[in-house]
Amino acid sequence: MAVDVRVLHEGDEYVLDGVAADVFDEPIDAGAVREFLRDPHHHIAVAIDDGVVVGFASAVHYVHPDKPRPEMWINEVGVAPTHQRRGIARDLLTALFGAGRELGCTEAWVLTERSNGAAMALYASASGEWSAEDEVMFTFRLTT
Repeated sequence: MAVDVRVLHEGDEYVLDGVAADVFDEPIDAGAVREFLRDPHHHIAVAIDDGVVVGFASAVHYVHPDKPRPEMWINEVGVAPTHQRRGIARDLLTALFGAGRELGCTEAWVLTERSNGAAMALYASASGEWSAEDEVMFTFRLTT
């Protein structure tokens, strides 16, 4: 059976009731799912195999005061170990890119570590172009 990849919308909360192990970092929170899907700037594509979510990619589209068109930030990609290396992650990105195009986004972008070989290969296979610059990501903890 083929894996079904689709973008979820408000009303699709039930889809995340059945998720394979090691797809998300933490257990699914029903309230967070509702909030996420209610926000039109949040996007999540899922891969479903026999009724179980085996992969996802999430993104946010946003506007900026000095940019004429919205952009899409890819937040996270996860695929169950049982389903890795089948092109599912690339298909999930393709689904998000399609959603971004429908919203008029001019580009999508993602951050990863150069040492993350799987992520580097994924983003390159999806026609991503990486910067030769040595970017540094800072994380700011907003809670104590």
